[in-house]
Amino acid sequence: MAVVPMRKKGRTAESTEVAKPYEPTAQEVTAKAAYIKRREARTPAPGMKVVSTRKGEVLDVSISVDHPDPGLGYELMSAAIASECGDFTRGTLETLSMAAQKGDTVHEVSMNYALSMVYGMHPKDQLEATLGVQMAAVHIAAMKAAACLGAAKTTQAMEAHERMFNRLSRTFAAQIEALKRYRSKGEQRVYVERVNVEKGGQAIVGNVGHRGGGQDESGR
Repeated sequence: MAVVPMRKKGRTAESTEVAKPYEPTAQEVTAKAAYIKRREARTPAPGMKVVSTRKGEVLDVSISVDHPDPGLGYELMSAAIASECGDFTRGTLETLSMAAQKGDTVHEVSMNYALSMVYGMHPKDQLEATLGVQMAAVHIAAMKAAACLGAAKTTQAMEAHERMFNRLSRTFAAQIEALKRYRSKGEQRVYVERVNVEKGGQAIVGNVGHRGGGQDESGR
């Protein structure tokens, strides 16, 4: 069904009046400048190009680096995911293609979205990159479960998709905590936000020991 806009009163079909260009607000200009600055500071990292060709009953899916110089693009991608060898880069791309698979083909937008999530984590080594791939896969699966939940027609289907969505969401939260622990290398820090000292008192920073029996330093 086509939607035909209503003609405004006082204007004819032959009117050639040019609409005034939109003038962005100060907040919009600031937000745009901040986005451009963030984008330019980011390490160059190309996306992926997916081409599907059907030959009879066989669907041939070709995945390649979307860069004018494929060799350079592959190296930039490897650097962005902290890869130490070509095998890890190829394996990472293959697993991401599995997460972005729809039916018998790979969805290019979903794959580049998953890859951008890994890039955005700024992995420091291959383990962090691997966790990033898992997080991207879990997130995509959670969104698929959410879509199924919204489209469910029966109570039984709603409950099944809700359980799946909750499990995936909890898994994603656990992955975030695992990444935080790994990056902190198990270090524990204690932060003191505020210390109140009453009049006549004294603030002590460090270990405080107490003698048994309430004795003072003189033994009394």
